[in-house]
Order: sequence, then structure tokens, then C-alpha cells
Amino acid sequence: MSRKQSMAAEFRNRFGHPPLVVRSPGRVNLIGEHTDYNEGFVLPAAIDKEIILAVGARDDRTCRMVASDLGQTFETTLDRLVRSDLGWPNYLIGIVDQLRKEGIQVSGFECVFGGDIPIGSGMSSSAALEAGFLFALNELYGLSLDRLRMARLAQRSEN
Repeated sequence: MSRKQSMAAEFRNRFGHPPLVVRSPGRVNLIGEHTDYNEGFVLPAAIDKEIILAVGARDDRTCRMVASDLGQTFETTLDRLVRSDLGWPNYLIGIVDQLRKEGIQVSGFECVFGGDIPIGSGMSSSAALEAGFLFALNELYGLSLDRLRMARLAQRSEN
């Protein structure tokens, strides 16, 4: 079973409906490590490592998140977006927070994700998670964000 199929199956088993499945690649910076968020020059390249996200919209304000590889879950509401001691939920919450700061509202969501980007390896696992999640929300909620705007929102979320 492929990673995409595995994430989709876990999502269906947990939440009872089919998800939108998104692949988000890791990256390396060929030049310009840590200069992108300071408006410096950077030359990134996508790699063959990835994060797969299975995401579904809810019609309430509940946010359910699952880090499949870590065997961890986190639940909150849009009314109470607070930092998590687990760490990884903060990347997803940060995207929702950036959307709010832009005046863009979404309802609750469910998300199961996993991948093979080594955490802390400099291959931008957090950026892949954020960008993939934002892409999924854009599709699910018809936000009509272009890719440049999504990249800027994800970048601001990272900082």
C-alpha cells in the first residue's frame, strides 16, 4: 500500500469519510540557507522525501489532527487555538492563525499526516507540512489563494 493510500485509509477509519489527499515534498536549499525569511537569495530544490496529508472539512469549529508516524493526536477548536506542548500541531494551528490574520475564515477540519522527511534534518519537514496543509485548506474551502500568496502565508507561519 502506498503512503497516499495508507494516509487515506487511516483517515477513513478514524473519521468515516474520504479525505482530500495532498503530497508535499521536502526540500533542500542549494544556496541561501535561512536567508529566505530575511528576503535574501535562496535556491531551493524539491527532493524525493515527502509528507502526505489526508484532510477533510468539518461543518463545526472542531480541529482534529493526527501525526500518524508519531502515533499522536491533538484536538482543539477554532475558538481556542493555543500552542501545543506536542510541537507538531503548532505548524497546522499556525496556518489557521495566518489565514485569520488575513481575514480568511475556515471551519473545523480533520487531518492525518505522515511522511519520510527526517525531522530536524534541514529538509524542511515543517515547511512541507505547512505548505501541504495550506494547499489542502485552499482546495477544501475554495479560498482561491494563488500559490505565491500561499507560499508567503506559509513562510510567515514558519517564523
